Amino acid sequence: MSERKIDEPTGVETTGHEWDGIRELDNPLPRWWLWTWYASIAAAIVYWVLMPAWPGLHGFTPGILHQSDRVKVVHDLAELKALRGAEAAQLQTASLEEIERDPKLQAYAMAAGQALFGDNCATCHGQGGTGGKGYPNLRDDVWLWGGSLEQIQHTITYGVRTGEPGAGVTLMPAFGRDQMLKDGQIDDLTEYVVALSRRPANRAAVARATQVFAEQCAACHGPEGRGDQTKGVPNLTDGEWLYGSSREAIRDQIVNGRGGVMPTWGKRFDPQTIKALTVYIHANAGGQ
Repeated sequence: MSERKIDEPTGVETTGHEWDGIRELDNPLPRWWLWTWYASIAAAIVYWVLMPAWPGLHGFTPGILHQSDRVKVVHDLAELKALRGAEAAQLQTASLEEIERDPKLQAYAMAAGQALFGDNCATCHGQGGTGGKGYPNLRDDVWLWGGSLEQIQHTITYGVRTGEPGAGVTLMPAFGRDQMLKDGQIDDLTEYVVALSRRPANRAAVARATQVFAEQCAACHGPEGRGDQTKGVPNLTDGEWLYGSSREAIRDQIVNGRGGVMPTWGKRFDPQTIKALTVYIHANAGGQ
């Protein structure tokens, strides 16, 4: 059993704890640390008195100041709604074309649309709307589902491949994964698609794939491979590629048939919010 002793070199009493012949000194805590601790306790007591703090069975202590962040947020949102009320009401009744023709209304729609885009769309399309692999670039003039005001509004409202009524639906078959085509045919078809975009390609492979393209691909992409915006089918003759333009990326798309999903925002946003987002995208992202 350890006992408290006086440490001879320092003259400080030990705690009585000993480990392998090493004794612990019972030094007092630093005075600055003690005063900091006492001040923290005093501050906490003052906070308990002034602010909501202690939970109870049917609520909590409200505090002398009756401060409530929830009430403050509700108040601030009400003030913001009142401030935006006139513009929001106009946005609800005006057509998309009227919004773009009215400088004041367009400025409001652009400001609201920018905030909406940053909070809800930038995760996939990027902060600047430039997209990425599998996510369309909204800054160019290439539109899978159309780039007019009405077409953009429809895509935002109903989405793509969500299974909801009105959503855009198109399907790229997985020709390799589902064994619809042989490996050699897929290799030839890859060269054919490369040739469609006016790049050097193996002529013999292109010739062999001509009939395969006509039988398997032309129904959607068209005989010349120019796609169809009404069905969300990509144009294979331009220089824009959603999943990459390399031979490996094109072959992978033919083999696996990828297709992304655009959320149905109409279930989350009211009509004027969707109008603001539509105007913002159309004005800043090369709308048709």
